[in-house]
Amino acid sequence: MNNFIKRTITGAFFVIFIIGSVLLSPWVFASLFLLVSVAGMFEYFRVMARLDLYPARMTSLLVSVVVYAGVVSVLTGLLSPDYLKAGIVIVPLLLIVELFRNKGNPFRNVAAAMLGIVWIVFPLALLSGFFNPAADRGWIHGGALLGFFLILWIYDSGAYIVGSIAGKRKMLERISPGKSWEGFAGGTAAGLLTAYMISASFLEFSSLEWMLIAIVIIIFGTLGDLIESMLKRSAGIKDSGSLLPGHGGILDRFDAVLVAAPFVYLIITFLR
Repeated sequence: MNNFIKRTITGAFFVIFIIGSVLLSPWVFASLFLLVSVAGMFEYFRVMARLDLYPARMTSLLVSVVVYAGVVSVLTGLLSPDYLKAGIVIVPLLLIVELFRNKGNPFRNVAAAMLGIVWIVFPLALLSGFFNPAADRGWIHGGALLGFFLILWIYDSGAYIVGSIAGKRKMLERISPGKSWEGFAGGTAAGLLTAYMISASFLEFSSLEWMLIAIVIIIFGTLGDLIESMLKRSAGIKDSGSLLPGHGGILDRFDAVLVAAPFVYLIITFLR
């Protein structure tokens, strides 16, 4: 089975799981992405090991789960934002744990653990804040989240197809030789067209607001992809993992989400 077919089949299941979880319930979605966060952290630990960095895995995973659950609970109104103040103990806790570990570079290990939590776990938890609390369950309740993923997926597909066919001018060759300006232009056109089309049904935002959201997704999603490529190039690996056939690992599939989500969250919070 060639890579394109594997990529297509995996992508189809990927889309079904995400859209299905959004439509079923915010808690189903949050539970799914808690698993995604944990799997992403495991991949991240393996990549860090290639860089001779060894965060305290069990402690980092425990903190990751608590941070994820705390952010989601606050965003969904289950807990008061005051509970987020507990985050001030994370760095001291990781430093204390390093006192009792027989690993080199203890401060770099703590820094690596914090980077994983802030870069991977926090943005994925923020996605739960995309749900519209003023709307009933279903596609209207999760319209901003569905729109976010649709624009990102179609942008990514457009960039991949156009870049494969006509890509000549490299965007940032030292980081990602496969990224081209032609692919970016094709993906941008596809993403903006998607934003305009969904605005007819996803009425939480106007067509101009959806176009603005799309621009933010495209710019920061592309930067997220390049950032993950920079990490893989630093570690000397092709993919962050092999969990998703044809796509690589969790970090390979969600690299754009990790950087775009915080910026889009700020935009939709301002627009609501």
